[in-house]
Amino acid sequence: MLMYNLLLWWKSERNHQYKSKTSSSKKYYYSDSENEKLERNSMRAADHYQPDLYHHPKKERKTKETKVDLPHFHGTNDIDTFLDWEMKVEQLFECYDVSEKRKVPLATLSFQGHALHWWTALVWDRLLHHEPTIVYWNDLKSALRRRHIPSYYTELMDKLHNLNQKNISIEKYRQKMKLYMMRAGIREHENVTVARFLNGLSLEIRDKVELLPYRGFHDLVQICIKVEQKVLRKGTSQSSYSNSYSKTNYEREGKSLSEKPRENPTKAIVKESGKREKEKKRIETIKRLEKHLAHLGYELKGIKLIEEKLNRMIHKEKEKKEKERK
Repeated sequence: MLMYNLLLWWKSERNHQYKSKTSSSKKYYYSDSENEKLERNSMRAADHYQPDLYHHPKKERKTKETKVDLPHFHGTNDIDTFLDWEMKVEQLFECYDVSEKRKVPLATLSFQGHALHWWTALVWDRLLHHEPTIVYWNDLKSALRRRHIPSYYTELMDKLHNLNQKNISIEKYRQKMKLYMMRAGIREHENVTVARFLNGLSLEIRDKVELLPYRGFHDLVQICIKVEQKVLRKGTSQSSYSNSYSKTNYEREGKSLSEKPRENPTKAIVKESGKREKEKKRIETIKRLEKHLAHLGYELKGIKLIEEKLNRMIHKEKEKKEKERK
């Protein structure tokens, strides 16, 4: 009996351990009847299922393009205003990342006055000749350049070749040179621009800068600005020194700058007499010239009378000869 009871106890303990392991792993096993019940319930739920009528797929929103306000262009013959407008428009296109399709419509919307009349005439002309309309910004820019700056390139190149610093500062001279190069569309090596810049500098600055080392164009410009500042300082110091020296010498004599030096009465009399003598001499010279001119006039009158007499004598001799021939 004891052995039998021990075996029963061992089996019960073993079953208990097995159940504890299966519950910890969270594995559930259903019988066949339970599986059938679950399938029936799912089918009932499927019969009563209705789709969400109010649920729509999300539409991709179109990115709104930013509004760009371009400066107005009136189509004047001033080349500088046209080039400034062109530069500003290209800057705004790059800033707002305007697409190529929008560039031409936006640019033509800014036309007013003569520019608008020119654009409408160009569109009609292209339609009549069955030519494609202008779609790209580069084509519109080239058409505008052909209208506004036909002979501007040669004038601009002449200005660039004859550009000198003269009385302007280094920075203004650099800006002018870069502006002319940009408008003419010149792209050259840095050494060529350096030589061009040095050629137009004033002699005083160029002689000092050529002896100094520099790496490139921008480094050269900075060195020129420093040399220019030194030259200006020297000029101001010399002028201030001369002014101070004259003031100290004047004060050493015991005289102030506000007080005017008094003249001696004898000197004043001498000055007045000298003025009178000069006036007398001037009047005498005028009278002599008048007499001489009158004498010349008489002489001219006498010469004219002599010429008239000679003409008469010649005329009479001609008449006599004609009568003799007859």
